Amino acid sequence: MSGKGAGGDGGEGPTVTVTTGEAPTDADADAPAEGLGRSGWVLVAAVVVAVLVIPGLVYLWPAGGRVFGATYRTAMLVLPMIPAVILGLIAVWSMRDRR
Repeated sequence: MSGKGAGGDGGEGPTVTVTTGEAPTDADADAPAEGLGRSGWVLVAAVVVAVLVIPGLVYLWPAGGRVFGATYRTAMLVLPMIPAVILGLIAVWSMRDRR
């Protein structure tokens, strides 16, 4: 029994083509985009607000506290919550944007 192509003896059998339903892609299409993108720049802006703007407001609060009728202690409790909420919302938005 020496049949050609039978039993794994190195003979060539029929060619099988498997399709996945996905369109073929070029290698250039998968190249990463340059820069941070929209969500990256929003995150940079939020970090700048959290590191520079809010501490500046806390530093300047005694002058503005009399206008708003609040104390310095109120500024120390409330103002740091602003970047915390902003950074939390940006984290949720950026993860939702990746899907």
